[in-house]
Parts: sequence; C-alpha cells; structure tokens
Amino acid sequence: MAFNGNLVDYSDGVDTFEGYVSLPAGVTGPRPGVLLAHDWAGLHDGMKVIADRVAALGYVCFALDVYGKGVRGNPAGDNSAIMVPVVSNRPLLRRRLLAAFEALGRQPAVDPNRMAIAGYCFGGLCALDLARAAPAGLKAATSFHGLLKPALISPQAPITAKVLVLHGWSDPMAPPADVEAFGEEFTAAGADWQLHAYGHALHAFTVEGVNNPAGGMAYQAAAARRSWASFTAFLTEAFAA
Repeated sequence: MAFNGNLVDYSDGVDTFEGYVSLPAGVTGPRPGVLLAHDWAGLHDGMKVIADRVAALGYVCFALDVYGKGVRGNPAGDNSAIMVPVVSNRPLLRRRLLAAFEALGRQPAVDPNRMAIAGYCFGGLCALDLARAAPAGLKAATSFHGLLKPALISPQAPITAKVLVLHGWSDPMAPPADVEAFGEEFTAAGADWQLHAYGHALHAFTVEGVNNPAGGMAYQAAAARRSWASFTAFLTEAFAA
C-alpha cells in the first residue's frame, strides 16, 4: 500500500518538535487519528514503520516527538541521557504530549472528536499519561510493554478514554507491584481499562531482533501477534463508540 508520509513541525509554545504523519495515499477525512508515542530512542525509522502500519488500518497516524526537533537517540544504544530528564518531569512530559495531541487534531484528514494514542516502552508510559490528562476527543490509549509508574500530578481528573495495557508478565521494568498499582489508580479514576498479560514475555516483546533475556528484553512472536490483534480490535471498538 502506498502512503503519504510527511514530517511536520509543531510547538508546545516553548520548544519545537518534529512529528511524522502517515495516511494511505488518496485518503480524505474526516477519519480517526492515532497518536504514536516513541520508545526511549525518539522518533526513529522503526516508529515510522509502525505509523505506516497503523495508517494501513485506515487511520491517520501522527508519530510524535517528545524530545525536540533534531534530538534523536540510538535504537540499539542507551538513551537514558535524553529520556530521564523528560520522564523525571511529568508535568513537562504532559505539556509536550498535549501539544502533539493538538497537532494531530489539526491535521486536515482527522476527526478531532475521534482520536487515540498508542505507545511502546517509554511511549507506553506516554500513552497512559495522556489518558491521565483526559483531553477532549481522546477515545482510547494503548500501552505496548510500557512503563506503569504513576504521574502523581494532582488532582487527577476522571479518565474518560478507554485504556488497554499490553504487558509482558515477566517484564522487569513493570513488575507486579506496578501492575497492581496501575489497576488501583485507573479504577479510582473511573477508567474503562483492561490489561492483557502475556506469559513468559519480557520487555520489548514486539521488537524483532531484540534478544537480551539477561537484560529483561526479548522479542516474542506470539505476544507480538496477539497484542497487535488486541490493539486493532480495541481501536475499532473505541472509535465506534
């Protein structure tokens, strides 16, 4: 399938960011839009491939950038230096996520009343943080092997988006205590949430080529396949509602 993929600059009023917009060639709106949150390496080519895959489902996909235009990590390296300052400042992260969400809503082919977010690893935390922010028009949030630490930004508004967490049961970066705390937090906020846990799956179970069990990360084909099927069904349900 042919795609129209374009880089788009946007701002949170302080910094400039560069996202990637993907939609099937010839598509006109309005149609649902999906914000895609990157892993700790930033907006790299692998995230653009996922954006095109989401667009193949018939949605406009906007792969966001929370680090800033030109700030990119190494998908095969240690990106703590660029991730930690952002993940340690959750109000800053929220501001940048809301700016990206607004940029998605401004895309000509997007129905601003039917938007969602999905994210991988660090991006999974981003997806949950946008759900916590509860912007109008956000219908769904999906975390793929994401971090589950609470944002602790008070007061917490009711979470109105449907939430799906796709979790590797053996992921050391989201241990059982974090899973339990997530359930308690999102239940208290009134969210319509669900969690799919994949037995024996580690962190990054969707990322082909990753094979570092000692470091808690490994690709698992079955979990990757099942999580994508759950995600696509979830979007269909959320946007229909």
